[in-house]
Amino acid sequence: MQPQFIVTIDGPAGTGKTSVAQCLAQRLGTACLDSGSMYRAVALLSLQRGVDPDDGPGLAGMTESVGIRFDWDQSPPRLLLGGEDVGDRIRDMDVSAIVSIVAKQPEVRQVLVRQQQQIARDHPCLVSEGRDQGSVVFPDATVHFFLEADDAERTRRRVSQLAEFGKKADPVEVQDDIARRDHIDSTRSVGPLVCPVDAVVIDTSDRTIDEVVTLMEMEVLARTGGT
Repeated sequence: MQPQFIVTIDGPAGTGKTSVAQCLAQRLGTACLDSGSMYRAVALLSLQRGVDPDDGPGLAGMTESVGIRFDWDQSPPRLLLGGEDVGDRIRDMDVSAIVSIVAKQPEVRQVLVRQQQQIARDHPCLVSEGRDQGSVVFPDATVHFFLEADDAERTRRRVSQLAEFGKKADPVEVQDDIARRDHIDSTRSVGPLVCPVDAVVIDTSDRTIDEVVTLMEMEVLARTGGT
């Protein structure tokens, strides 16, 4: 790998970013960053401390005080909030309900973008997924990807993901939640969900994880000369 090797994977909820990023990182031998989990951790902090999700300065200050970090000895890395493993808790629907509100706060984004860029300095070979990784956080990444999928498939995947964590969800409620988050994420003033101009766009609706990862791996190797 090159001294600084970053692959970004952006896209809306339910397109398979997290699963694909983890598999691609394993194939390429890099670290994997789930940036969305960091915003979910702040949303959980908002619920735990009773802080309004619109209170950007308050949440940013608490985030720096409590601390968000990853346990890189685990695969995939486990998210720690104040030293507590919250990797499962942050997937609950009450967190999903406010995470896009939390994520649109400029002060929160400033803190977490800075932390994500520090993670890249600590892990120069990195696959990073989220909603602004290619457009804002790592605009000079080696390769930018953007994933898409139809609404029905995105809903099915989200319900299935929750079931894996032992959590039952109403598909209609999940679909409404995805649509609401899409609107908030794509219209926020700072770091909106957009497709980077040079991104490789992949529709994952009718593709398996392995098929998507293989397409990505081929693109990365083509761009790097297979090194």
